[in-house]
Amino acid sequence: MFFVLPPKSHSYLLVPSIIFLLILFVYPILTLLPLSFNFPQIDLANYAKLVSVPLYSKVIIKTLWIGTIVTITCLLLGYPVAYTISNLRPKLVAFFLIPVILPFWTSLLVRTYAWMVILQRKGIVNEFLKDVGLVSQPVTLLYNQFSVVVGMVHVLLPFMILPIYSNLQSRDRNLEFAASNVGANPINTFLWIILPLSLPGVSAGCLLVFIISIGFFITPALLGGKKVLMISMLIEEQVIDLLDWGLASAISFGLLVVTLVIILIYYRILGIEKIMGQWK
Repeated sequence: MFFVLPPKSHSYLLVPSIIFLLILFVYPILTLLPLSFNFPQIDLANYAKLVSVPLYSKVIIKTLWIGTIVTITCLLLGYPVAYTISNLRPKLVAFFLIPVILPFWTSLLVRTYAWMVILQRKGIVNEFLKDVGLVSQPVTLLYNQFSVVVGMVHVLLPFMILPIYSNLQSRDRNLEFAASNVGANPINTFLWIILPLSLPGVSAGCLLVFIISIGFFITPALLGGKKVLMISMLIEEQVIDLLDWGLASAISFGLLVVTLVIILIYYRILGIEKIMGQWK
């Protein structure tokens, strides 16, 4: 006799996904955990280095700082785009969403190398600045924090636009008509109705962009070089160059803890159901 679940219960459908996550994500993480404690000795030497060595603390602070800049920049650029697309006619929405989704179909490595060509000393930007007479010598636009932020914003901008657009698209437009009928101008309507209603999308976009940015590797490594060291590059250096798997594991778990703390703060302040509400 087979065990049959109640007709309304579909929790068993989650089993394949849970097994997939356990094997490909949880198991590798648990495998690295003993290494961070220098198994079999079991000590906190690697974690103590993260606090005592100035280089590591500076890298952590710089990573969080760059992640914050990238998140704010994506929000300032992405919100107007999402708001504009959400107000278009349905026939035009797909046409304007294509440029937002198109980067997902292009290799991240190719996009990053394209920025290297654009920002190099003889690249398009420097040649334009020289042609218009703004500079006489090439400006250093590559291998610094500026190039890292530009490249990361280009890659992560869709992760900000799409959640905000999804939230704005599902808003009740009758509230805007009601505000207009009582004499509210477009600015007041936006500040008091549209903006508050879009906060779940803004929260989800900021959370996605920030978490991805603090763990980013390819773009900072290529556009920043050794001059802009981030956590992911520090981990790669410990594994490839120094062969210190213990410290690399400790740094990885430190990054994981930071990510979990950020998610917990979001949950405490906004509630996870509000953050993810726009996907319903």
